[in-house]
Amino acid sequence: MLSLKNQKITNYFSLFIFAGLCLTSIINLQKARWQAETSSLSQAEYFKQEQAQKAALNIQKKLPSFGFSNLIADWTYLQFLQYFGDGEVREKIGYSLSPDYFEAVVDRDPRFVRAYFLMSPATSIFAGEAQKGVNLIDKGLQSISPDIHPQAYYLWVYKGIDEMLFLGDTKAAQQSYEMAAQWAEQNEDPASQRSAANVRQTAQFLSEDPDSTIARIGAWTMVLSSTSDEKTQQRAIEQIQSLGGQIVISPEGGLSVRVPG
Repeated sequence: MLSLKNQKITNYFSLFIFAGLCLTSIINLQKARWQAETSSLSQAEYFKQEQAQKAALNIQKKLPSFGFSNLIADWTYLQFLQYFGDGEVREKIGYSLSPDYFEAVVDRDPRFVRAYFLMSPATSIFAGEAQKGVNLIDKGLQSISPDIHPQAYYLWVYKGIDEMLFLGDTKAAQQSYEMAAQWAEQNEDPASQRSAANVRQTAQFLSEDPDSTIARIGAWTMVLSSTSDEKTQQRAIEQIQSLGGQIVISPEGGLSVRVPG
């Protein structure tokens, strides 16, 4: 009985420590924001702040969860959103911590499907760590099935995009697109059925022509249509245009892509 009581005390103490770290992080983030608003920090000072963030994140990764892994993953994702959204700092020193945040979330809650939608492109496109992004998606997929989330198939899509566009592994990309189509087909809604048809067609293009320009345009179009981040959208538009695709905007403001040929 005493042992159980001691365990509860230990759990509460650990949660208290975690809460304290969270509060400290909030204060530090607010302080950093205030500093950014009142003075222009040098690049070296921004790098110093980022190293402090990395150290705090490493400590956070090692904290015992005591059954609160989902809560820790949610908190880490909120930290990432603030990190990723600080455009002024990111323009100066980049997005090198994106893979670390991604790893921390996947380790705590691999079934947190929506987190992948931003953290995957942040890791591959912005941080230039496509292989690590693919590895983390692979790790997460071991705990995910198509019935967990109606858009879980996008994890296979993002994996295929990274494999094709950044790793040059078209065979793996083809297999990822085929899996994405299988998962999407299990949803009855029209959007999922359209996505299933599109990714299956991309897989077919890759099987016939591994260097298919149309498949590459299709991959960037999927990036364009599935992200709300303006920088990612602009990167996708530039890549589509460099491959000969045309961006067409309808009178209603809708956007479509016209392939060459």
